[in-house]
Amino acid sequence: MRQDQRTAFWRNLLGGLLAVGLAACSTAVQLSQPPNLYVDGQNYPSTLVPKPLQVLSPPIFYVTDRKPVLRDGQVSGYGSERSDAMAFGAAEVHFGAAGWDDLVARTHVDRAGKISRLDVKGLRELVRFTDIPLGTERRDGQLRVLTDAEAEYKERTQAFQAAIRDEVRRTGNGRVLVYVHGVSNGFEDSLQTLANLWHFSGRRSTPIAFSWPAGNSGVLGYFRDREAGEFSVYHAKEFLRMVAAIPEVEDIDIVAHSRGTSVMTQALREMVIFYRGRGVAPKLAMKTGTLILAAPDLDVGVVRQRLVSERFSEAFEQVNIYVNPDDVALRLSSFLTKHPRIGAATTEDFKIGEVQGLRKQELIHIIRVEETASGDSHSYFRGNPAVLSDIVLALRTRAFPGGTLRPLEEDPDAIWRLHPNYPLDRLPNVEFESIR
Repeated sequence: MRQDQRTAFWRNLLGGLLAVGLAACSTAVQLSQPPNLYVDGQNYPSTLVPKPLQVLSPPIFYVTDRKPVLRDGQVSGYGSERSDAMAFGAAEVHFGAAGWDDLVARTHVDRAGKISRLDVKGLRELVRFTDIPLGTERRDGQLRVLTDAEAEYKERTQAFQAAIRDEVRRTGNGRVLVYVHGVSNGFEDSLQTLANLWHFSGRRSTPIAFSWPAGNSGVLGYFRDREAGEFSVYHAKEFLRMVAAIPEVEDIDIVAHSRGTSVMTQALREMVIFYRGRGVAPKLAMKTGTLILAAPDLDVGVVRQRLVSERFSEAFEQVNIYVNPDDVALRLSSFLTKHPRIGAATTEDFKIGEVQGLRKQELIHIIRVEETASGDSHSYFRGNPAVLSDIVLALRTRAFPGGTLRPLEEDPDAIWRLHPNYPLDRLPNVEFESIR
């Protein structure tokens, strides 16, 4: 076997192992173990949950550019193939409990492992956009979108915005929570994971999953998913632009995981450059609030060159990056790409004084997750009670790390340390919303 064949063999083998490792942590069919924050019946804001959302089967919205799966001529789900058109819809995610009070009780205590199931049902595709790119013609020396194509796209955009506007009015939740999954995730995975995050953060937002065509199988599945993420960047920009243009929407919080962080940060970066070029403050135009990057599968050098150098964080209240040096999946990714991933970064991967500067000037907080189990080393953001606690506190209180409301501890390297019992030893009282 020639050297190039041996290299390709090992690369494909490791890619397959990486895909298997990521697939093993892609299923979220039940309510996660309650965050440490909610033990002993404390802190979950059940009385502040809007009345229409005190139900076991709330609507979870989605935008996707996956190819639809049809059954009897109706959309029954979405696969891993690409679609040139976005789709917007809603599904009911059913929490398996006896009633609202029982679900609140399960939110506080695991009940010896008898945690609530999450079942996706009642899927409804509400709007199907036209294919991208729209038709164009050259007029007066400029390339312009065809009038009819532009009008049709605008009509469907307005239908999408009207549906979100109706939900905001129904619930009073002007804040939007967006979730973006990683590779090896099916469409329903994104809805179930978002349902977890949304429920634990108090149901005080309108939840929308952005689901891109991940979930490709085989030894090359990881690399195919990475390419699918590149394909989805334009649709991600359009989705965020449409949401921000809704007057009733106040803020947009974003949680992205693994390779989903690449899809979302590329889209956000291009939006920042666009609005800055128009002389508009990016944050005001984009309505972006808190950005959470969990186990980001991002090249450390690319983050430094394409995000930090573009003053990307200027568009957010704060950016929280959760890292785990023992992340098995990202260590494999680092090996395959020959460059460290920021989600598995160690102190040595940052320049001297870089982390301090990011926090002080960019409001970017690096948070090191400690003692995750090997099977949870990459998907800890949705199942680890300590990490869930900090994500919930960040979304609910808007507080920076290190204060009373987010009592993270700081290491000498200026990286925040998130220990397994966080924040039980200094449990803040956030029974009522601290900010807004």
